[in-house]
Amino acid sequence: MPYTRGGAVDRADVGALVQSAVEGDAAAWKALVEGLSPLVWSVVRAHRLSDADAHEVYQTVWFRFAQHLGRLREPDKAGSWLASTARHESLKVIKSLKRLTPTDDPQLLDRVSEDRTPEQSVLDSEEAAAETERIRCMWQEFEALGDRCRQLLRVLMASPPPAYQEVSAALGIAVGSIGPLRQRCLRRLRARIDARGAL
Repeated sequence: MPYTRGGAVDRADVGALVQSAVEGDAAAWKALVEGLSPLVWSVVRAHRLSDADAHEVYQTVWFRFAQHLGRLREPDKAGSWLASTARHESLKVIKSLKRLTPTDDPQLLDRVSEDRTPEQSVLDSEEAAAETERIRCMWQEFEALGDRCRQLLRVLMASPPPAYQEVSAALGIAVGSIGPLRQRCLRRLRARIDARGAL
């Protein structure tokens, strides 16, 4: 597919992709969805919705995008439009719930293969438990950061990383403030982890 590079949409081609999708090019639409879905998911996850609500918001965002595809004033900024819409739809869900629902902690325990020796199984189990504990501690320190830091870092974890204009649209933070705020948040997280001595 000429529109993508390494499985990710080239942000410089977004405007052309939107125009092609408006004209009925299914490959262009597919490239937009595949390339910009990580951005949409990162914004939705930053709002800590339940899995069901997150999937609902994700579907709604792409439905609204399809509805407005031919009316976008700046097609090259489709990523910002999607990020802003994801934020708006997430906040609507939060408002309707009147509370935030925390996401589940990741569980990274590997299943032990049946053909391993009992000794190897014990060693693997201990290593997996230690790794899970390190991850749990890291997420505890992450959750102890302020809301602004948590939201920003969750959005910036998207792959491929979103453009700062998209982050700005998603979180309502001035573009020039994103870099310095990111550095402060990462320093705080590192300081908390170092103080804990868990990782």
